[in-house]
Amino acid sequence: MTAILTITLNPTVDISTQTDMVKPNQKLRCTRPKSDPGGGGINVSRAITLLGGHSTAFVAVGGPVGDKVIHLLTKAGIGLSPFPAPGETRQSFSVIDDSTGQQYRFVLPGPLWPAHSVTDALSRIARAAPRGGLVVLSGSQPPGVPVDFPARLSDRITRTHARLILDTSGKPLHHLCSAGARPAHVLRMDEVEAEGLANAPLTTRDASASFAQSLVHRGLAQTVIVARGADGSVMATADQRWHCAGANVPVVSKVGAGDSFVGAFTLALSRDHALPRALQLGVAAASAAVMTEATQLCRPSDVRRLTPQCPVTKL
Repeated sequence: MTAILTITLNPTVDISTQTDMVKPNQKLRCTRPKSDPGGGGINVSRAITLLGGHSTAFVAVGGPVGDKVIHLLTKAGIGLSPFPAPGETRQSFSVIDDSTGQQYRFVLPGPLWPAHSVTDALSRIARAAPRGGLVVLSGSQPPGVPVDFPARLSDRITRTHARLILDTSGKPLHHLCSAGARPAHVLRMDEVEAEGLANAPLTTRDASASFAQSLVHRGLAQTVIVARGADGSVMATADQRWHCAGANVPVVSKVGAGDSFVGAFTLALSRDHALPRALQLGVAAASAAVMTEATQLCRPSDVRRLTPQCPVTKL
């Protein structure tokens, strides 16, 4: 099996709880909080572990909260490659209003990264990247990390022949498109980001697939995936396009669906599954994740059960 390294520059301790009703100017009595290690790459590693795989998490941590992230990852059995962050690791807080079922999420910023920390992190990641393996960059970038970080990372790991799986958004994603670089083996984005890049609504599967294929032809990645919410995901290479339907499941929380997709997809590639099969397993994991609460990810039993309900078709 191909080795996997996930990268999380802006990790968090996700604290989740519930209260009877969210109201202003009152003390809200909450249930006992649950703490999970969070951040895109960490969640990808968690999903891989849940699905019976193994990965190493490169995670930038600092201070007592960073120590807690390390403790939680060690407890979960995830391999670690820690890096000293230039400040205290952040926390995030989510509250479910029991009267409505709505979830309120409060996400704090990470520490400000000076230029030398970015350079040091790139060097450390290049040393940690598995030769011929898979490197997953997922999640938000902390303040101070430049928008061209994914492209710089791709350059640094080239000598290891590792393949970069990139799940990004916002300014780094827009920079990739404007720069026209080829930083990724696989590039994934959600439908909102895709429509923002396309500057047009992508209302049909064909429209999403055509846009994804246009990014491949522009040289951004060898494979581009666009998530379409409940409609599943589309995937395109230079000469092929697929759609995988999401399973019809009750939605409890959409938190972690994208990370579960990336975890299952990456694990499938590491096991030498073909791209359509990897897409199917990713969509099944995303469908399973929306059935769980708060910071929980996909349950393996749900992924197995839902996989046949996520058919892949050529477009």
